[in-house]
Amino acid sequence: MKKITLIVSLALLASGCSMMGERVKPVSVTTIAERPPMYHPPLPMEVQLDPVDWEILTPDSMKLYLDNLEKGEAPRRAFYTLSSKEYEHLSMDMADITRYIKEVLGIIKFYRDYDKEDEEPDSMPKKSRLREKK
Repeated sequence: MKKITLIVSLALLASGCSMMGERVKPVSVTTIAERPPMYHPPLPMEVQLDPVDWEILTPDSMKLYLDNLEKGEAPRRAFYTLSSKEYEHLSMDMADITRYIKEVLGIIKFYRDYDKEDEEPDSMPKKSRLREKK
């Protein structure tokens, strides 16, 4: 009898709460595809250019400068010259830099507009907004 009681009590103990009738609900996994928020780095500081005083020297104006220099009436300074071809290269380089900057700003504007639907329009700091030309 002790053996039967022991077997029955062990069977009840092993089955535990499973005899109560509560079932475990199956776990459902739902995948939601969302874009992660896009990082918008602030734009670099604006370029602060110093003014350049361009002076064109012709043979006549150079002669006048040298005469004034001998008299002590002209400031002593070095002159740098560019040939027409070198000036053309300088001009083309500056145009290439301008083109590159416009393309980079266009790419930045594209990514900011791409992520715009998830952001409120005033949530971006004022300094980091792209300036649009009128």
